Amino acid sequence: MMKFLITLLFLIPLCFCYNYWLMVNCFFILSFMFMMNYSFNNLYLNVSYLFGNDLLGYIFILLSFWICALMLLASEKIYKIDNYYYLFNLMVLLLMMSLFLVFSSMNLFIFYVFFEVSLIPTLILIMGWGYQPERIEAGIYLLFYTLLVSLPMMISIFYMYNCMGTMMLMFMNYQFNLLMYFCMNLVFFVKMPMFFIHLWLPKAHVEAPISGSMILAGVMLKLGGYGLFRLMSLFILVGLKINFIIVTISLVGGFFVSLICVYQSDMKSLVAYSSVAHMGMVLAGIMTLNIWGFWGSLVMMLAHGLCSSGLFCLVNIVYERIHSRSLYLNKGLLNMMPSLSFWWFMLCSSNMAAPPSLNLMGEIILLNSLVSYSSLSMILLMFLSFFSAVYSLYLFSYSQHGLYYSGMYSVYQGVFREYLLLLLHWLPLNFMIIKSELWVLWI
Repeated sequence: MMKFLITLLFLIPLCFCYNYWLMVNCFFILSFMFMMNYSFNNLYLNVSYLFGNDLLGYIFILLSFWICALMLLASEKIYKIDNYYYLFNLMVLLLMMSLFLVFSSMNLFIFYVFFEVSLIPTLILIMGWGYQPERIEAGIYLLFYTLLVSLPMMISIFYMYNCMGTMMLMFMNYQFNLLMYFCMNLVFFVKMPMFFIHLWLPKAHVEAPISGSMILAGVMLKLGGYGLFRLMSLFILVGLKINFIIVTISLVGGFFVSLICVYQSDMKSLVAYSSVAHMGMVLAGIMTLNIWGFWGSLVMMLAHGLCSSGLFCLVNIVYERIHSRSLYLNKGLLNMMPSLSFWWFMLCSSNMAAPPSLNLMGEIILLNSLVSYSSLSMILLMFLSFFSAVYSLYLFSYSQHGLYYSGMYSVYQGVFREYLLLLLHWLPLNFMIIKSELWVLWI
């Protein structure tokens, strides 16, 4: 694992090279190099120092590399208008390094340290390259929601070390009490985000630049799920007693958030709220503590990372032309940009879990898991699936059909870079289902 970290460090001088495509290509090459290091099972491979990766860590690191490459591909405007481009490159690289170290860490304390470190570049991205003055408030929301609940986690990590005498994840075998359960896992619930503590997410998404939204939706939300996957084995006895509360909150919250999606007029806000609904389902799946729930959550997180990121890219492509994200102004885009409408349709259909997307497979496995956990959850799952189709179709039909805004001055078709960006979101999302058993081998 260290060789990849050293490679990332060697990319730092390239951040100050005034060549846009050089940096993008370096990230894509790194993604493909990492793909060659595939770990096919739950054994830790490529172990060096306190770092190594099993299939779970491998999938998330690969997703991080891919999303970071696509972030640079989506942010050509920063390069065009020379908006502190070198600093932007450096932030993306630091973010990638911190995510790499989080997902490859085999030591709980190192995991915690880089879990917190990954906040800083994200905060700088939002506050430095965001759109409205409210981005400061959004950044503070993001920081304090996470930091408030991460102090109990740090204290409980020290207590764990005192109890078990080790911080290595694979040697932990102890059952902790209810207080430890909440101290340890609350930070993951905030990061997911769970309903009730999700308010920072729509705010951060709406104020963030396209790169900030992509990394938030694509990878940062997955940190919570990853942490729960790694640590839930320490709370099985407590979890069996109280997890039904979290499952209920997640499913009911997902239903309410789906309703909130339907009356959003800001396209970015709609996609952000749909993230909360999807991650609610993922959290409920993890909390069932059954193998189907774990499999389905992993597949759903991977699918959501690509799909949500792609939808943010589409909203940004429209925003760069029309300078508005309002659904009242962005109408009739089918007349203006017909070939882009195809990508709107493909990604909106993936978002509502239409075949052959990976979202469908994730939802089917999660439905299995949650219905076997409690047959009452069928009612909420029915509403969740129905409304996910409703808000996806609402987004598509409102933006593509109708009379286009007469105040539009100059709108042009997409450029190659934009179509490449959308294709690279859509291809893995719909082709990974062909070899889908790979995502369930880690247990």
